[in-house]
Amino acid sequence: MNAPVKSLFRPSVCPHDCPSACSLDVEVLPEGKIGRVRGLASQSYTAGVICAKVARYAERIHHKDRLTRPLLRVGPKGAGAFREISWDEALDRAAEGFRAAETKHGPETVWPYYYAGTMGLVMRDGINRLRNVKRYSGFYDTICTNPAWTGYVAGTGKLAGADPREMAKSDCVVIWGTNAVHTQVNVMTHAMRARKERGAPIVVVDVYMNETMRQADIALLVRPGTDGALACGIMHVLLRDNLADRAYLAQHTDFGAEFEAHMASRTPEWAEAICGVPAAEIEAVARLFGEKKRCFFRLGYGFARQRNGAVNMHAALCIPTLIGAWQHEGGGAFHSNSGTYGLVKRMIEGTDAVDSKVRMLDQSRIGEILTGDPAALKGGPPVTALLIQNTNPVNVAPDQRKVIAGFAREDLFTVVHEQFMTETALYADIVLPATMFMEHDDLYQGGGHTHLMLGPKLVEPPGECRTNHEVIVALAERLGAQHPGFQMSPRGHIDYALREAGKGSLEALEKEGFIDTDPPFRRAHFLEGFGHRDGKFHFSPDWKKVPLKSDGLMGPWQEMPHFPDHWAAIEAATPEFPFKLVTAPARQFLNSSFTETPGSMKREIAPSLMLHPEDAAELDVGVGEIVIVSNTRGAVELAVKLFDGVRRGVVIAEGIFPNKTHRKGEGINVLTGSDPVAPRGGAAFHDNAVAIRKA
Repeated sequence: MNAPVKSLFRPSVCPHDCPSACSLDVEVLPEGKIGRVRGLASQSYTAGVICAKVARYAERIHHKDRLTRPLLRVGPKGAGAFREISWDEALDRAAEGFRAAETKHGPETVWPYYYAGTMGLVMRDGINRLRNVKRYSGFYDTICTNPAWTGYVAGTGKLAGADPREMAKSDCVVIWGTNAVHTQVNVMTHAMRARKERGAPIVVVDVYMNETMRQADIALLVRPGTDGALACGIMHVLLRDNLADRAYLAQHTDFGAEFEAHMASRTPEWAEAICGVPAAEIEAVARLFGEKKRCFFRLGYGFARQRNGAVNMHAALCIPTLIGAWQHEGGGAFHSNSGTYGLVKRMIEGTDAVDSKVRMLDQSRIGEILTGDPAALKGGPPVTALLIQNTNPVNVAPDQRKVIAGFAREDLFTVVHEQFMTETALYADIVLPATMFMEHDDLYQGGGHTHLMLGPKLVEPPGECRTNHEVIVALAERLGAQHPGFQMSPRGHIDYALREAGKGSLEALEKEGFIDTDPPFRRAHFLEGFGHRDGKFHFSPDWKKVPLKSDGLMGPWQEMPHFPDHWAAIEAATPEFPFKLVTAPARQFLNSSFTETPGSMKREIAPSLMLHPEDAAELDVGVGEIVIVSNTRGAVELAVKLFDGVRRGVVIAEGIFPNKTHRKGEGINVLTGSDPVAPRGGAAFHDNAVAIRKA
């Protein structure tokens, strides 16, 4: 009698748009399906812990509604009428559509559009190889990171920081502007270890009493867009009470008398009037930082998604620098390690084929671009053809009414390569079925930690799903695009990228599944010099010259303050629009991913608005009642949820629910503006002044 075939656990990597980039331990069942998914214990940042939604991944990868055949639209755009076609027909039609557009308007009329539905470097970034070789319009990826990265690098000169595992060795952990319980669960793993083993208090700064704030020892509740004021109030106390490390400042920073004089007027009382945190709480937390010194500041993305977000990020970063926390293990700051890996992506992206004369189009302004705004189009031809991978702009991009109007254009030819019939796919002319991460090989780097990781193919994809790489190569062949990268396999790309960067080889990476690239302590803590040319931390940044990706200066950058401050560039509440809306991430969703899985949907409340009870009383609305939330960009209907964990006048809508789940079919991003955040662009998702009234 034959023994039963046992399942095997094999290593993988979570591909989703999250800094944690967790190493996974995945159960592969005998029938070639996925079973349990858990964190890989041997990878010391993941440390065996992953979020619940990824732990349930079997229900996503084996979902009955996955796309498995190529589709051709046969009805109106957005209506969902398609018929199945063969891959050859689908690819031939796609190539024909791109050639026809190029013949009429030139190559810049074609815009390959993608983002972080997968963070795998081969599958995410290979679309750029086709773009660069064909001279299609460039893609300036602003939607998520630009305000935060710009503010951080304005101080440090490099997108790097202290090893986030050092949180466990801290005497005080500060989690600023990120709901880590929802979005970066591993941050909590290491912060809680510091509390348990060292008695370290956890300080959390945010705009509402979310799950992370509830786990804090000290929770500082700020009004949206006022983090800079709080940071300045803290620094005022540190300087006033001689708690700054002046020897460190003299050696490692541009600190001077002018900065100190500026901070002298930024009292806790001044800060309270702006941010809402009582002056006594500001005094107390400043003394805590000054006394502990070994403070670790984990700075998130959320608080930078304001029109003054870069300034707020820089101001918060200045606090650990002022106390010299960088000198200590368990001290300093961390936002992202994305600037440290140095992988060579010449073959993946075709960077050797880049033509600097080709226009760059701003990802966040897709609505204006598709509706023909001349400035957004950089004075060039209209966009009449789109190739979309790894993103769902009809649901997640700002200024949704313009986005949908653009996608509805009959003269716009759109190809979408997707896993599910998203709201963007509904507007496509051709829909191509895509693999998921356990169905292909890819290489990952952890923005939230220090590891390079291999995600190997574990199971076969369903139906006729094909990888992003296969689609790009097949289109390149039909379009006559020539580059050595089109001849390479995903594994070949991984090996090349590693070897060219001096990071070993695919063979070596396969043995462990990951490589820890953590630099030596002194380099990671900038004790050998910060990334600016003068080697100093900059309290006074030159916003025009921040060493980071750029497509030119954007927004009102000339008005940005010379020193950390509250910069009143946010969309201010007015008598007409008296509430400030923050569209925060839900625990069970990741942007628009996981909104298709029953395990996530049943754990999230339907689209709702968290409203302070006193504000609700003034509006004469109660629990469950429907209100219309509106501004000059649009309106959305939401059910009221009474919530006293906000400042008066602040409202929270958690999660990007599918547009179709809203009463009028319009999602939360109809309220979000696409005007670029200074100085390098980005969308201010959490900076919306709105009116609220009964439906």
